[in-house]
Amino acid sequence: MYNIPLNASGSHVLTISEDNLNTIHKYGLFKALKDSNDYVDEDVLDKLKCHIRSLIAHSDTNSKDLLDLCIDVIYHNKMKAYGLSQLIQLYEKWEKTCDIPSTES
Repeated sequence: MYNIPLNASGSHVLTISEDNLNTIHKYGLFKALKDSNDYVDEDVLDKLKCHIRSLIAHSDTNSKDLLDLCIDVIYHNKMKAYGLSQLIQLYEKWEKTCDIPSTES
């Protein structure tokens, strides 16, 4: 389990699980998410939400992992651009240090 701040003061914190990070990896949710300036704003969060909704709507398989990620993290009532930026940073660190399960079938 990991904790990320959802605002600059750190008064709101969100717990991120290994399953959440594995789901982000499995679906490549952060690939090409940020634009060329590498800045995360509310538009980037909206883009991620739309992408996830599309994945769920067009999935022929069980997407419980995506639904859990949405409920627990992405659609959290305090999740804003700052929190997403922190989540991306956590994911990038996690990706470098963990044994990531293969996404190949």
